[in-house]
Amino acid sequence: MLTGDRARAACDSRGGEKFVPIIEVKLRKGESVDKALRRLKKRLDREGVLQDAKARRSYEKPCVRRRRKEKMSRFSNFLRNKREKE
Repeated sequence: MLTGDRARAACDSRGGEKFVPIIEVKLRKGESVDKALRRLKKRLDREGVLQDAKARRSYEKPCVRRRRKEKMSRFSNFLRNKREKE
């Protein structure tokens, strides 16, 4: 089963079908529900499901997307340079 970006790419190449990620977290023996929920949240974060859903709520113009990515890049570089100076 494909997950993440590879699955989205596969769906896009098949005519733009909607991709619904299925993320399962099975309860382990003796594990509390709270821990299982925490694992689920971490997995959703790693896969980027929530960020992707938020991004697809409305159309984002290419120039706006480019500006946002450049801003994120500048901030990452700022943090990297700050760490190197310390």
